[in-house]
Amino acid sequence: MTNSAKLSFKEKVGYSSGDLASRFVWDMVNFWMVFFYTDIFGISPLIAGAIVAAGSIWDAVVDPVVGIISDRTNTRWGKFRPYLIFGSVPLAIILVLAFTTPAFNPTGMIIYAAVTALLLRTAYAFVNLPYSSLSAVMTPDSVERTGLNTYRFIAANMGQLIVSGAALYMMAFFGKWGSSEGVVNQAQGIQYTVMLFAVLSIIFFYITFKTTKERVQPPKEQDTSIKKDFKYLFKNKPWVVLTVVSLISFIMFAMQNSATVFYFKYYIGNAESVQLFNVLGTIAIILALPMSKPLVKRFGNKNVFIASSIISGIFFTLIFAAGRNLILVNTFNILAKIAYAPAIPLIWTMIADAADFGEWKLNRRYIGLCFSAAVFAQKVGWAIGAAAGTWVLAASNYVANAEIQTPEAIMGMKLLVSVIPGVLYASCAIFMAFYTLDAKTIHQMKIDLDAKRAAE
Repeated sequence: MTNSAKLSFKEKVGYSSGDLASRFVWDMVNFWMVFFYTDIFGISPLIAGAIVAAGSIWDAVVDPVVGIISDRTNTRWGKFRPYLIFGSVPLAIILVLAFTTPAFNPTGMIIYAAVTALLLRTAYAFVNLPYSSLSAVMTPDSVERTGLNTYRFIAANMGQLIVSGAALYMMAFFGKWGSSEGVVNQAQGIQYTVMLFAVLSIIFFYITFKTTKERVQPPKEQDTSIKKDFKYLFKNKPWVVLTVVSLISFIMFAMQNSATVFYFKYYIGNAESVQLFNVLGTIAIILALPMSKPLVKRFGNKNVFIASSIISGIFFTLIFAAGRNLILVNTFNILAKIAYAPAIPLIWTMIADAADFGEWKLNRRYIGLCFSAAVFAQKVGWAIGAAAGTWVLAASNYVANAEIQTPEAIMGMKLLVSVIPGVLYASCAIFMAFYTLDAKTIHQMKIDLDAKRAAE
């Protein structure tokens, strides 16, 4: 199998389709699952939160298992591609079931919600983690991987725009089907919307399967010891640094996201403005993502990430100084997202480089485990950040639905949207300083590994 570095436009677009498909699943969970449980299923917010939290804990078990299994998969289609074609249909079916409202008693509804939520996370892990790992074996070239992941996250953010921006209108449209009086059936509306997303996800995962190739193979002499995989994983210093950075980054994202609606409702005084804030930020990311590859070619992965985190952190912090001036608030947010965008594909490129480092320095390749463990760190960071955001609000004496919040509560909201995420993200530059894979090392690593693979 060839180790050709260059990827065609068709293959990059085809690969990006997989993250568009993933967004149809995961963003339904992120944006709509709690609403579905409370307002349609009729589950209390406390129990709904417990089900979501249990899902995060379950990820701690499932993600590494999927990484280990996929690393040991060998088929005529490769290690990771088979999961896209054979896993997408079960994932789509479980997605629909998770957003279906059965005629059970209250206890049965809770059990049904919990079981389908855990099944959905399991099915998603068995498709999305191999999908993420696929980028590491499509090409051995780090710069090409950055370009590949740039396409990926343009598609991902487009998917997020669809799910976050259009799903509510789709639910209302489908909810009126079959109703002569135009009454919206919310349960039907969300189920039909999810059915459409499920079908689209199968189609886009198939496109990814059909248009991509696995070119990079693990060392032939490598044994299958799981214990050794974990032992060498934690000896992989670049991977450890990236895992810490991922953890901090997602704590920052979750804290800011959880507080944004409170910030606009109680401080800005216009809750609906949060939609414009989010949409403009997402569009800014989509437009700025193509800068990633040329910047990497000029300055290298490490330097671009460090600059991105510092500059973005500064602009996030400046939101605090913008006060209630919406023009300035949105301007600083847009600039922060533009500065942040080049780092989005980089973290995935660098995880793939860390997997190469494991093979180069430690003679052990564990791509699936590298990606699954890093994704787990991101999920833990998200859970910590979401919880920490509520703790800050509680400590600042926030009162739900109060017409006037205390100055302390307002200050807590402002800090959660600006200074705290700004400082946290800028601090990633400190940890990234310990990342040892600079452009020169990556180049030498590629030469040595290409020679080794050619010999094999």
